[in-house]
Amino acid sequence: MKTLCIKGMVFSGKGEGAKFIELPWVRKQITEKLGFTPHPGTLNIKLTRESLKLRTLLGKTGAIEISPAAGFHRGRCFKAYLINNLKCAVVIPETPNYPRDIIELIAPINLREKLQLRDGDYVQVKILLG
Repeated sequence: MKTLCIKGMVFSGKGEGAKFIELPWVRKQITEKLGFTPHPGTLNIKLTRESLKLRTLLGKTGAIEISPAAGFHRGRCFKAYLINNLKCAVVIPETPNYPRDIIELIAPINLREKLQLRDGDYVQVKILLG
């Protein structure tokens, strides 16, 4: 299986990811399709310039789709690993004007707390392709 390693900076979001992850239809699909029940919330990553170039490869490979309920937008997910091979997933919301240099990570645990991450810390994410 091919992997794509990208790097970015942790930053605090607006809490929108947590609201989305807590929706019952989202939790159900993530549990079924990714194999874990997600912690309510996401870890926001602003990609480095080099990683932003690599991100375009994600549009050319098969993603795990989160099918939307009426009034919502689709999400694309990729299984991934963070620091010390901690299992997680990259979520890319397909909402209008969503920044291309941002990815969100979900996991069965609170990644920020578990890894003692602070805004401004850089992390590397290993994304599984195909």
